[in-house]
Amino acid sequence: MARQLILYTTLGCTLCEKAKPEIWPVLEVFGLRLKQVDIAEDEGLMARFATSIPVVGLGDPTDVCVWPFDQAQLADWLSARL
Repeated sequence: MARQLILYTTLGCTLCEKAKPEIWPVLEVFGLRLKQVDIAEDEGLMARFATSIPVVGLGDPTDVCVWPFDQAQLADWLSARL
């Protein structure tokens, strides 16, 4: 099973839609699949990310890559962690 890159998002997040074209090409390079997590469904995530989404991570909400980022920045962030 492929590892997941988590996109912390919520309904109507226009910046999240802008982030996706930067994320998609990087997924294949690292053998990841995208999992979207709605922060509105988790009080802790809402408190942490309400003003900073879109945010991507590998599962540890204290170690994330925060928007704005481009493909190269995301790839660098992932390279340091995988």
